[in-house]
Amino acid sequence: MSDRLNTGSHDLPISDALAAFMTGGWADTTRPDLAALPLASYTAKRRAALVQRFPGERLVIPSGTLKVRSNDSDHRFRPHSAFAYLTGGQEPDDVLVIAPSGAATLFTRPRSPRSAEGAAGQEFYRDRKYGEFWVGARPTLAEAEALYQIECAPIDRLPEALTGTARVLREVDASVDARVAPHEGDEELTAFLSEMRLIKDDWEVAQLQHAVDATGRGFQDVVRALPQALAHPRGERYVEGVFGLRARLEGNATGYDSIVASGAHACVLHWIRNDGALNRDELLLLDAGVESDDLYTADVTRTLPLSGRFSPVQRQVYELVYEAQSAAIAVLRPGARFRDFHAAAMRVIAEGLREWGVLDSADGDLHRRYTLCSSGHMLGLDVHDCARARASVYLDGVLEAGQVLTVEPGLYLQPDDLTLPPELRGIGVRIEDDLLITEDGARLMSSALPRHPDEVESWMGALLG
Repeated sequence: MSDRLNTGSHDLPISDALAAFMTGGWADTTRPDLAALPLASYTAKRRAALVQRFPGERLVIPSGTLKVRSNDSDHRFRPHSAFAYLTGGQEPDDVLVIAPSGAATLFTRPRSPRSAEGAAGQEFYRDRKYGEFWVGARPTLAEAEALYQIECAPIDRLPEALTGTARVLREVDASVDARVAPHEGDEELTAFLSEMRLIKDDWEVAQLQHAVDATGRGFQDVVRALPQALAHPRGERYVEGVFGLRARLEGNATGYDSIVASGAHACVLHWIRNDGALNRDELLLLDAGVESDDLYTADVTRTLPLSGRFSPVQRQVYELVYEAQSAAIAVLRPGARFRDFHAAAMRVIAEGLREWGVLDSADGDLHRRYTLCSSGHMLGLDVHDCARARASVYLDGVLEAGQVLTVEPGLYLQPDDLTLPPELRGIGVRIEDDLLITEDGARLMSSALPRHPDEVESWMGALLG
């Protein structure tokens, strides 16, 4: 009998006769005229910028590995954002190596051969993790070179490319980490790979706008489906599913786990259980974003009255958050400090809480009991993009044209907070939009979705009929 491959113990053995029979009779499926990915010219410029930053050095950027979900079932693969940014590739176990000469090579697992002897020739139908008949075809080396416009080599030649010192994007592929000794400059590489994404090129802005537009259509889908969601015992899950369908139809998936929070669940910042019922007398906080096929994600939040109309107290809370967000958006422009828009939003929130009698003074930071987190972040390949950038160029830096960020102030009035009047307890409101910093201000990329409470009510009414 033939040797077993990396398959589960429940697999049937393969006879020598079947193994021989599987080696022939297959049509040629290679694609000789494959066009380059549309973003290939952009990834080449990005790699050139990386080489310019680290001249004469070997740089190693892995795509990442498959992650086990349960037993022999893996999560759907999503490459590390730095690897996707530099190559456009989305295959697991690939590694980009930039030699000291500046030449880039993509080491990849090519399509399984169908005529080789032994285990190599059986992978395509026997290997559950990589086999073409199990998970789909990978590009051949020639196809990968055509797609990515990078010299490609088989992954088994990677060790010979990792001789000598190198900076490595660590904690992405344990096998790569083990092959290359730690370098004192590894963290500097990691930081720069985040920082070079702070300003988006034209391709990225277009991808983000597509994701934002698709997200807007997903929010419309949700409002139209509210009657069915309200009738379901797990209405939050119903909403999650409706939005998730739009994300899969128009993109890769959702860019992060959707937050579908009704009633007091909206006071939990990252509520992703989404297992609650919907109540017409309460608000629904929906924080969701479509991720494009090239992995750029939107990040939008709307807080909607499930009855279609805000109650007086719901409107009171919503209007304060709306005013805070408007104040934050107004300060966005090149040269403004990144932290300025959060400070502007918090001034409005603190003063509003003082006017309500919740706080004795708008000074200090006691308002944070009710708002908890920052009011926005960079957006791109990651929902919290550029997170490994140095504080001096991001959180403590200044805004520049070409940056894309979210503005998302909120009020989270916990249901058990005795410092609040009873009518305010259990109300959570967040309004979040995506904005592109322009030469003279900022463009609201998510303007198709209403923000003002009157506009929200009119929009919902038109969709519900």
